[in-house]
Amino acid sequence: MRAAGLPRHRQDRPHGGSRRRAARGVVLIDVLIAVLVFAVGVLAVVALQSTATQQSSQAKYRADATMLANALISRMWLTDRQVATLQDTFATGGAGYDEWLATVSDALPGAADNPPTVTVESVAGGPGSPNTARVTVQLRWKPPSSATGDAPNQLVMVTQIR
Repeated sequence: MRAAGLPRHRQDRPHGGSRRRAARGVVLIDVLIAVLVFAVGVLAVVALQSTATQQSSQAKYRADATMLANALISRMWLTDRQVATLQDTFATGGAGYDEWLATVSDALPGAADNPPTVTVESVAGGPGSPNTARVTVQLRWKPPSSATGDAPNQLVMVTQIR
């Protein structure tokens, strides 16, 4: 018995068409889920790349700060290494400090607003030993990508000069 107005293939398989539509719907949902998972993966890779770029910049600034501190300490070693000479020349406000400060301001972003400090202290060398100088170099900088309220980054290097 064939219903009036229905094509012959519908009459032979009364539920076949709805099964195909349901199967197509499941495939569509599978594809949408796959696209969603792919999009989340792409966003994660983009975020990872951004973080890697920021960390690379931070590493460069830390390396520059270390090299600048080492450069000043190296200049101190080339003097007569007397505590008074080191304090007068290289401590914050001295002539050697002022020359070095210009280099620091050019190399580290935000160093002009957060000037470095250099302290030279006399330390007893022990019985029969002359006094030595304990030098503390503190550098601060603020990368361009940091927020306005963020504290500056900092490097502190302490050494003794005999």
